[in-house]
Amino acid sequence: MSGESIGRVVIVGGGTAGWMAAAAAARFLDDGQRTVTLVESDAIGTVGVGEATIPPIRGFNARLGIDEGEFLRATGGTPKLGIEFVGWTDGGDRYIHPFGTHGRDIEGLNFHQLWLKLRDRDGIGGIDDYAMSAVAARAGRFAPPSPDPRSPLSGLEYAYHFDAGLYAAFLRHRAEAQGAKRVEGRIVGVDHDARGHVAAVRLEGDRRIEGDLFIDCSGFRSLLLGEAMGVAFEDWSHWLPCDRAIAVPTARTEPLLPYTRATAHGAGWQWRIPLQHRTGNGHVYASAFIGDEEAERVLCGNLDAAPTAEPRRLRFTAGRRQRMWAGNVVALGLAGGFLEPLESTSIHLIQAGISKLFGLFPDMRFTDIERDEYNRLMADQYASIRDFIILHYAATRRDDTPFWNYVRTMALPDTLARKIALFREKGRIFRYDDELFAIPSWVAVMVGQGIMPDGYDPVVDALDADKVAGALRQMRANYAAMAQQMPVVR
Repeated sequence: MSGESIGRVVIVGGGTAGWMAAAAAARFLDDGQRTVTLVESDAIGTVGVGEATIPPIRGFNARLGIDEGEFLRATGGTPKLGIEFVGWTDGGDRYIHPFGTHGRDIEGLNFHQLWLKLRDRDGIGGIDDYAMSAVAARAGRFAPPSPDPRSPLSGLEYAYHFDAGLYAAFLRHRAEAQGAKRVEGRIVGVDHDARGHVAAVRLEGDRRIEGDLFIDCSGFRSLLLGEAMGVAFEDWSHWLPCDRAIAVPTARTEPLLPYTRATAHGAGWQWRIPLQHRTGNGHVYASAFIGDEEAERVLCGNLDAAPTAEPRRLRFTAGRRQRMWAGNVVALGLAGGFLEPLESTSIHLIQAGISKLFGLFPDMRFTDIERDEYNRLMADQYASIRDFIILHYAATRRDDTPFWNYVRTMALPDTLARKIALFREKGRIFRYDDELFAIPSWVAVMVGQGIMPDGYDPVVDALDADKVAGALRQMRANYAAMAQQMPVVR
C-alpha cells in the first residue's frame, strides 16, 4: 500500500545542479499541490567552470521542452563532437575520442573487430577515420545526425559547450515560470525529526524552510548529506591524484572548433573549451607533483588568446559519498561526489541523479528498497566513469615526470584491469548494467593511447577479408566526402 505523497521538495543550493533539479521538478513533479522551493545565497559563489557536456544532455533538454536554438543563444553554446587528447601517450601524440559510432557492424560483428584484422592493409587508415564525429571535428565542420541509416551522418552524435552560469540562469527562468520558488538566504542550521530525517533548514533572520524531500546541491560542502546526515566520503585520490584546478577565460579565437581539447602537461592536463563569446581554459593538476604558482604559469604559458579575467583556483578530492541518498536527503552534483572533468561527465552525473530519483520517487515512507536501488545505480555510474577516466592515465607510456610515472605504474581497480586485459587479448569490450560509456568510446581511448590487442575475434575469419576490406575503404571515403559537405562551424 502506498504512503502519503511527498508535498514539499526543497532544493538546497543553486548553480547548475540546483537549477537543473528545480527545472526538472517543476516540469515533472507538479501535480497542482506539490511545491518546489530552492534555497540559495547570492553571497555564496558556485564552482561554475563546467562548460563541456556529453550527448545525453540533449535528451535532458528535450524532456524539459527546451528549444535547441534558444538554449544555444542563451548560453553562448557551440556544438561538441568529441574530445581531442594531446600528449597523453608519449607526449607528441594526439587522437580524438568521438561521440557516436565507428563504421558499420557487418554480420553482427563489432566494427572495430573488422578494423583490427585489416588495419595494416593499404587504404584502411586509423579507427577514427570511420567515426563521422571525428572526421567532421578534424575538418572543423558540423551538421546534425541523419535519421537515414544509409547516411554517414547516422553515426554522428554531438553534445554542447556552454557557459554553465548562463545555463543555470536559463533554467532558473524556466523553473520559476513553472512554479518553482526561490528563497534567498544563507543556511545556518538543520533540524531533524524523530526518524533522523531532515525536517527543515534554518536561515539567517530567524527563518525556517520545512520540507519532505531535500535535494542537496550545496557543492563540495555537502551541507545536508555529508554534514547533517553524516554520510562519509570515499576518497579515490590514490587512483586520481589531481586535486587542484586553475580556470581562466580567454577571448574567442578562430576557427571555432567543434570539440574540446585536453592537453597533457607534466603534472596534469589543460582543457580548452570554445564558446560563442569566449574560450574556457583550465589546468587540472596534482599538488603533490607541482606547486600552485608553477601550475598557473603552465596554464598561462599555453593559452592561445589573451585572458579576459583573473585566474581562479579550485581545490577538490576525487571520490564520492558512500551513499547519495540517506533518509530523506538526495545529493546531486558536487554534494555527492567529484570526478575530474576529463570526459565532461559532471553535468551528466547531475542529470543521471535526477533521472534515477524521478524513476524511484518515494512517498513519505521513504522505503529502504527505493533508497538502496538508487544508491546502487549511482555507485555503478560513478565507478564506471571513474574507471574510464583512470584509463587515460594508466594507458600512458610517458615516463618523463614523477606524475606520469606514478599514474603509469599505480595499481588499478579490478574492474578496469579486467577490461584492459580482455581488450589486449582479442579486442573485446563488454558493457555492464547502466555503464555510461559504450564500446566505441572504450575502443577510441584504448586504441588512441596505444593499447593494441594481440588478436581479434576469430569469428571475423568467417568473412571474406577482401570484400570486407573493400567495404571499409568505401566507408572511409564516404565519411571523408561527407565531412567536406558539412558547414564550417561559426
